[in-house]
Amino acid sequence: MYLLVGLGNPGNEYVFTRHNVGFRVIDELAHRCRVKLKEFKDESLLAQASLAGKEVLLACPQTYMNRSGVAVKALLRRFSLGPERLLVFYDDLDLPLGRLRLRPGGGSGGHHGIESIIAMLQTDQFPRLRLGVGRETGAGDEAVASYLLSPFRREEEPAIQQAVIRAADAVELFLRRGLDAAMNRYNSRTEVD
Repeated sequence: MYLLVGLGNPGNEYVFTRHNVGFRVIDELAHRCRVKLKEFKDESLLAQASLAGKEVLLACPQTYMNRSGVAVKALLRRFSLGPERLLVFYDDLDLPLGRLRLRPGGGSGGHHGIESIIAMLQTDQFPRLRLGVGRETGAGDEAVASYLLSPFRREEEPAIQQAVIRAADAVELFLRRGLDAAMNRYNSRTEVD
């Protein structure tokens, strides 16, 4: 079994924000699997499904972004999974809008949700998929927070929706052929199809 986790904030006011793009990937995967995230365990909305021939657990932590690690650690423990069976999806300011980047591990890059997961798991060695949400130039910390909690502009929506679909495709390739195959295919693309 693999634990697939989208990062975001709970609540209707955050649904279409840049910071919730991880939840959107989970929604796309749930749609493909024909399941709904209804079960609530370990501070997460969950659904079990089969995807690309593998058993998966789809999860959206309801802890708010900065405490994502609490939910992720509890889910890994409940299902007796190691961090190598985890794949986390989240927004990245340092990638252009719509760009994907898979990594086997590494630092948080300043992302508080990933910082929380690293702290709770006491390792930075878990697969993750970053989705570029772009960055406003010259923005300080307060402006960055406001930017992340703002919705995508109308003209950005087609690019981000395409990125969500490509991210779900990357997850299926990851499950079928492994992280290296998914990285080789999706990290090299520089533009949204």
